[in-house]
This record gives sequence, C-alpha cells and structure tokens, in this order.
Amino acid sequence: MKILNFGSLNMDYVYEVEHFVEPGETMSSKGLFINCGGKGLNQSIAAAKAGNVVLHAGFVGKGGEALEKKLAENGVDVTLLRKTAESCGHAMIQVDRNGQNCILLYGGTNQLFTKEYINETLDKFGNDGMVLLQNETNLVGYMIEEAHKRGLKTALNAAPMDEKVLEYPLELLDWLIVNEVEGRQIAGCQKDEDILPVLKERYPNGNILLTLGSRGAICYSKGETYKIGSFQVKVVDTTAAGDTFSGYFLYGVLNGASIPEALLLATTASTLAIGKKGASDSVPLKTEVDQVLKEEKFGTLSVEKMN
Repeated sequence: MKILNFGSLNMDYVYEVEHFVEPGETMSSKGLFINCGGKGLNQSIAAAKAGNVVLHAGFVGKGGEALEKKLAENGVDVTLLRKTAESCGHAMIQVDRNGQNCILLYGGTNQLFTKEYINETLDKFGNDGMVLLQNETNLVGYMIEEAHKRGLKTALNAAPMDEKVLEYPLELLDWLIVNEVEGRQIAGCQKDEDILPVLKERYPNGNILLTLGSRGAICYSKGETYKIGSFQVKVVDTTAAGDTFSGYFLYGVLNGASIPEALLLATTASTLAIGKKGASDSVPLKTEVDQVLKEEKFGTLSVEKMN
C-alpha cells in the first residue's frame, strides 16, 4: 500500500554534550554533526527502507537542498515536493553521554502548507493508500479531514505535542501514534497505565500505538491489546528511534502482518537505529532487520496479549 507523507523536513544540528545545557549555563560541545532530519523525513525514509512505496509532500527551502537529495537516495518519491526561497526548518539537538536527546525546532518551510496545496496533492495521490502525518507542520487537522473524506487511511504521530493536537479530529484517525508523554497529555492523565483506557474509550473506532522507550510498546487494535518489551542493547543515539519504529510498524500493518509481527519488526528496527549516530542515516534497511530477526542477534522477545 502506498503512503503519502505530509512531512516535515529539517536540517539537524546535533551537538554531543556531557549533559543537557541548564538555564544560565554556557557549555562547550564535544562534537557537531549536521544531518538531514525532521520527523517527516525520518518517517518517510523508515517507511521506504521497510519496503513501502512512499511519496513525500512538503516544501524544500533555502539551505535544505540536501533534504530532497536524501529522500530520493533512500527510495522516497519526491515529485510532490515544492521549492521555496524561505528558510528551511531546522533542529538544534543535544545528545548526552547516555545517548538521550533534547530537541529545539524551528518550523521554517514546514509551516507553509496551504489548503490548496493539500487538496492538489491528495488529488494526485488518489484514493488508495495511507496518509501519514506528524505535528511538525501546519494544517494537520485539515489534512486529517480531507484524507478521511477521500476514504484514505490516516496515521498521526502526535509529536511534538502541543495544545493544537487536542483540537485535531483525532476520532477520524485509523492510527494514533504517541509516546507516554504525548499520551498522558492527550488523555489528560498522570499515570502511564491510564493512557490506553482513556484513549480507547475516547476513540473507539481507531487504533492506538503507544511507545514506551526502553519499556517497549503497547498496541490497541480491533478490540485487542498487545504489549512488547525491548531488547537490551547499548544506546548510542535515540534521535530517530521513534520514527523508525513508526515507519516499520506501519509497513507491517499495511502489508498483512499481525500486530505481534509488526511490533517485533518495529522493535528490532528501532533497536538497530539507536546503535548508530544520526537521524535518517541510522534507519536500517529491511534486509538488515530481517537478518537480525533470523539470527536472533539481540535475543528473543515475546508479545503478550493483554486483557
């Protein structure tokens, strides 16, 4: 199944630091890496590397010429992209000694979507496939509504989380993808264990993927809930781990895999991603993931069906 990603495109400036900079602190970084990123770009590349046919829609601005090239090099269809003289989106990323990150975003061209461009792009894509969204662009609510009207499947990764997400027609989604922080904010709860019960009741017709970092992930789909843990490996950089998980999970569910199979595939792919530096460059190829699963390189994980 084809995927149309109305996706963000960012140049990532990644600084290696001993710890995250605190208020009032000036600190020298141990290294600087400049990479192509953005949740949209990362998820397009992850979905394409998994084996999906992926079309990326968005705007390539000044300073972002490498972004289009990076997408194309990784098998993403870039014919729907538009060029503009505006400054491209970018991110300032700190990665600490434990491989954890914190990110400051500048929207730039990712905020240039118009209703006309969205409608035109959906017309070209057709009425068969899935529309993939993140919260790094404008008009996300409109994208959900228009895709739903056309009978397209829709998936939203509600990151980065802000108050706008609560105004989106989330009840129209086929897949809502959140981590525990985003999940608590959408559900309006304090505890992680309360997230799924609230979201299941609020969006009974949708499917929910809740990622929990090193604790694994939980998926609710068609009245059933599944849980998977995580492989215990050394963490180098978590920057694109969630995007890798989403891209591979969607490949699984769109291509006939069961939920347990899709969870194991996505977990393995994201485990490979956290073992490398960078964002999109850390996303593994499907052949790598398949080989790791075949050899049980990271050991074995079971998927638990929950009541």
